[in-house]
Amino acid sequence: MKAIGYFRERDGDSLAEQSRLFLEFCRSNGYEAAASFLDANRDGSDLPGFRQMVEFVGQQGNRGFLLIVVSDMASLGVGLTEAARRYFQLISLGVTVISQANGDDAGAPLLERWTQQRANGRLGDRVKAAMRRKAIKGEALGRPPYGYRVGAKRRLVVIPEEGSIVRYIFRLYLKDGLGIRRIARRLNEDGLNTRRGGLWSMVTVRDILRNRAYVGTYSRFGVRVPASHAPLISQDDFRNVQERLDQRHPATGTRQVLPFLLSGLVYCGYCDSKMIGVTRKQSWQRRDGTVKEAKYRYYQCESRANRSLCDYHTRRAEKLEGEVCEALLNGEALSANSQSANGASALAEREDRIKILREKMRGLDKRLERYLDSALDGKMNGERWRSLSVVLGTQQLELEERLAESQRLVKQEMTEAERKRHRHDLLLRLRDDWSRFPFPRQQEFLRVLLDRVIVRDDGIETLVRP
Repeated sequence: MKAIGYFRERDGDSLAEQSRLFLEFCRSNGYEAAASFLDANRDGSDLPGFRQMVEFVGQQGNRGFLLIVVSDMASLGVGLTEAARRYFQLISLGVTVISQANGDDAGAPLLERWTQQRANGRLGDRVKAAMRRKAIKGEALGRPPYGYRVGAKRRLVVIPEEGSIVRYIFRLYLKDGLGIRRIARRLNEDGLNTRRGGLWSMVTVRDILRNRAYVGTYSRFGVRVPASHAPLISQDDFRNVQERLDQRHPATGTRQVLPFLLSGLVYCGYCDSKMIGVTRKQSWQRRDGTVKEAKYRYYQCESRANRSLCDYHTRRAEKLEGEVCEALLNGEALSANSQSANGASALAEREDRIKILREKMRGLDKRLERYLDSALDGKMNGERWRSLSVVLGTQQLELEERLAESQRLVKQEMTEAERKRHRHDLLLRLRDDWSRFPFPRQQEFLRVLLDRVIVRDDGIETLVRP
């Protein structure tokens, strides 16, 4: 049995001492010490040793005979959430993680420690409790909904101009029978902008039609306070709108959304709006009575889809993605200007990408905490919460890999020659191994290489980063 040691700097135990104890542990238990990985950073913000260990494990053949030895559960992370995340990331690789203190599964005391932490009360829980008490009193928290402002005693007060537009939206939907897309188009044609002065979209219109704030009910943090403020819509009209919305989009269980390879990179060549990925299902009955069904995935002008402000420009997803990859691999792509066409530099876009990835990481941590809470409350058995947490560990590892790559690109001060060499090396990797890369890696490579793809009815223009 091979053993790998992983240690982090902490009070009372130097890295050298932890390594010495690991070797003694291996000798005492008959394990072969295969490698040791160390991280001197205590706050967990940068863990090159952990990433190197994950890469090392990935290169091993039979992982069922591979152990990762840690001092104890606490040595995996600063705080229990990070420790649990690291534990399940390692478990997701198919290895066993044991505690050097007793040779048992390092994750065995996880629920017990989570019980103690929950009993003491996490800071976030205390903050939420305080916010919930304010919500019960009807005090507005955060940004007020369109049509209202925060007035005296933090109660919502109607803004007359915006309130008129809210009533107009409900009337167009309920009385005039317009759909959400046509309402957005009508508002834009009438020159009625959003609060920030932007154009209306299907999303903003739908959010207004679904918001119970317009019947005078304040909802926040699971608290619902009726008659909290002046209503803009009657209860009957609001109920009729909800019934119509539900009829058009009935609940059919969890919807699985498949990502599109070129998301955020494709632009309409006629209005310069981004093109969004759309999936549609179509079914029909043949003459012999059998029912056939097909799924179509394509990119469509976002301005047309959400605001009805452009013509119907679409391109099949598989065809467009193939054309872009072919242009890159065959050297047919063109060089963009020093800045991307929408005015944001490549560096700014990469920094925005890092923010998005970090937000996703925080979201996965929150989900892991919910799994632990459900296990303690008896809503989820031990086998299921561990299984779900292992799946979560796989997703977290993937996100961290993409985050590390994005951070590397931001930190790297590359000259023009270095940028060209980096692109050239990346293109060579794509030409040799494109089909072997998983979807997230393919998408990340394209974000590094591409500035944008401009789509017109008669062809596309593929622009690479300078």
